[in-house]
Amino acid sequence: MNIAQILEYYHRKDIREEMLRLAECREVVPRYRDGGFGKRPQTLKYEKELERWVREGAVSFHMSEERWINPMMLTPGMRREEMDRLRTGWDLVLDVDTNFLEFGRMCAKLLIKALKFHEVRHYFVKFSGRTGWHIIVPYETFPKEVNGIPTNRLFPEAAIKISQYLMDMIRNKLSDELLDSFGFEEIVRKSGKKYEELVKDEEFDPYSLISIDSIAISSRHLFRMPYSLNEKSWLVSIPVRDVMKFELEQAKPENVVVEEGFMEGGRPGEAKQLFIQAYEYEVMRKKEVNLARSIPKKAIPKQFFPPCIKNILKGLEDGRKRSVFILINFLRSLGWDFDSIEKELYEWNKRNKEPLRENYIASQLKWHKRNPIYLPPNCDNRNYYLDIGVCQPDPFCKGIKNPVTYSFKSRRRYRKSR
Repeated sequence: MNIAQILEYYHRKDIREEMLRLAECREVVPRYRDGGFGKRPQTLKYEKELERWVREGAVSFHMSEERWINPMMLTPGMRREEMDRLRTGWDLVLDVDTNFLEFGRMCAKLLIKALKFHEVRHYFVKFSGRTGWHIIVPYETFPKEVNGIPTNRLFPEAAIKISQYLMDMIRNKLSDELLDSFGFEEIVRKSGKKYEELVKDEEFDPYSLISIDSIAISSRHLFRMPYSLNEKSWLVSIPVRDVMKFELEQAKPENVVVEEGFMEGGRPGEAKQLFIQAYEYEVMRKKEVNLARSIPKKAIPKQFFPPCIKNILKGLEDGRKRSVFILINFLRSLGWDFDSIEKELYEWNKRNKEPLRENYIASQLKWHKRNPIYLPPNCDNRNYYLDIGVCQPDPFCKGIKNPVTYSFKSRRRYRKSR
């Protein structure tokens, strides 16, 4: 495209107005034909600025994931606490990067399913303009704080934790779907990669073909603006309603249709479960406790359960989804098989004031079956037992850090007393 064609595209009134709306409270930086970016910080407030940048050679525009009181107050080398004071919020942007559109499409589809699994319904998807995808969860859906820290101060670490958690969550399914759809030989042919580049620990690694760049982000990270051209493909980074039905033809400049309300709104706290489980998952990964050696051959019965677990099993009004997570990990750690766990969960669900949907419990069980056994959250994790209101310690709880430890010690004491 020449400058006249680029100007013609960005001169569209609906495109200009939407880009200016999206640019509010964000850094916006132009990228030029030679691949270089404009100086930082910059903002986009007026249509004339957009036109001026294009006349100076700008082709694409990139904006910050973070929202600021005033982006122009940002300076190089700012301390973390200074940026925290300026940041009013941030959006979670899962950046699916790959050289293969179809591979990335499958990854995006599974990430969307994973968000829905965590009851996140208000998300947005856009085509990157080449072969990638951006899945965006707006700040309005986030919890106000996590572990006592305001969420606006948790960038980029919260985004990295969530991205890693979701990557691990979909890894096996993504591997299966790629192999089922293309076959390993076709993947080798398409990618041009060698066997040893595609296989890790004797298993096909889908992330040898696809990366989710969100796990490597840092503060002031930029991503391509919606409705920006891509300087390599000359396609537009457009909102997409259904990744599986998307066609490249839709992203040609002359075919672009503006979607109203993109990246706007959301139900407050909708993403709370996603944050809680991502944070807890990181704790479990760091421990990386291989419980297989300590899991009893004979399941530990309910008589040895701690008060918090017994209180959960009585039925709840609040905290039911978090309790599913607790119960599955707790019972697995105590040697319960999945048939017994499934039966217990469905019986427990009937005692809840408002039962969860059975397909939610089924999907949680399915996910845990495909993943290693981890300890349930520790007793001092405020997002769980204390927040749910089931922590009512008895004398034996003193000094115990995890509900599983209580059951092991309680059973041991019982055996010694006989």
